[in-house]
Amino acid sequence: VQLQASGGGLVQPGGSLRLSCAASGSIYSINAMGWYRQAPGKRRELVAAITSGGSANYADSVKDRSTISRDNAKNTVHLQMNSLKPEDTAVYYCNAHIEVVIGNDQYEYDYWGQGTLVTVSS
Repeated sequence: VQLQASGGGLVQPGGSLRLSCAASGSIYSINAMGWYRQAPGKRRELVAAITSGGSANYADSVKDRSTISRDNAKNTVHLQMNSLKPEDTAVYYCNAHIEVVIGNDQYEYDYWGQGTLVTVSS
């Protein structure tokens, strides 16, 4: 199973960005999916997460200017961020709780994408 993230880059303050992440491999089902970020010298933090049913939660720092969505048929999750600020600069990681089949049972594992750099600067 792999998670492939894309969509990072350099954005001016006030701009927008859409991050995407696709899960591939021998997937039985995907439960929660989300985005985390880690700024230089800081701990990794949750940005937004969404359940398989579409319920979302956001960090307070982004909740009024971000939207997380997912396409269960395509095993993808997206994060639309608007009104970007320099403090949003970080490496963004997608995360998914994925069930795989081993033998006759399903097991849930925590998978991470490779990270995509978002830089907000003029």
